[in-house]
Amino acid sequence: MTSINHEIAERLDEVAQILEEQGANSFRVRAYRRAADVLRDLRRSVREIFDTGGLPALEALPGIGESLARSIRELLRTGRLPMLERLRGESDPVALFRTVPGIGRRTAEKLHELGLESLEELEAAAHDGRLEGVAGFGPKRLAGVRESLAQRLARVRRAAAPALEPPPVAELLDVDAEYRARASAGSLPRVAPRRLNPTREAWLPVLHTQRADRHYYTALYSNTPRAHRFRATGDWVVVYLDSGGGGQWTVITARHGALAGRRIVRGREADCASHYGLVPETQDRLAS
Repeated sequence: MTSINHEIAERLDEVAQILEEQGANSFRVRAYRRAADVLRDLRRSVREIFDTGGLPALEALPGIGESLARSIRELLRTGRLPMLERLRGESDPVALFRTVPGIGRRTAEKLHELGLESLEELEAAAHDGRLEGVAGFGPKRLAGVRESLAQRLARVRRAAAPALEPPPVAELLDVDAEYRARASAGSLPRVAPRRLNPTREAWLPVLHTQRADRHYYTALYSNTPRAHRFRATGDWVVVYLDSGGGGQWTVITARHGALAGRRIVRGREADCASHYGLVPETQDRLAS
């Protein structure tokens, strides 16, 4: 067994252990342990398998589905696994942005100050003009970041390949409602986030839940400098899709406009208006 196989297997075992401790679905726990065993039994380096066959070669391994293959790919490419960092309570968007070629610490901090918290949000900002106002982002650097993110997030696909549909807002809002209800009741395990928590208090509730027999979610209150600045650590809920193509969304209480007072998925306001049955004219204003 190669050392890289052993290292990744250890990470997957740690994911399984923490998921079990935090009350996650037993099927998910077994899937990560089974994947770790598969890697330990391989006679070839998993890096060699990926380099020669890409993501499909990883998915072809026994017991390795799409989500696990993506996790292994992330570990091979960056040495990090954001999901494991979330489970440990040490998620850090600044560190995540620094894994993108061309982005250093100072630039990563500026990006986080814009309110960006994920690679998906960074990719959107790279295309909608927000990064053009950040010092140091000239046309060449911006193009390089776009290309890197496109490859990293698997957005470059064959034209015939179907696009991954995001979960419906109703499902995300339902996960948000379950999380807040159980967090309020004190029935969720708590982790001690390493960021903005000098006393290492285990205050952050974590939920693992499933929807539609196919979507596995993790939900936590936002523990970012922006959330603390706006005193929103008990309002903003970050919902992570841990299955399929992955992704993350932030659910907040709207403060202004037609959706004021309602729970909404940030960036999907028009979908939320439709979910709440608001009139088409209102939806058009939210989408514009």
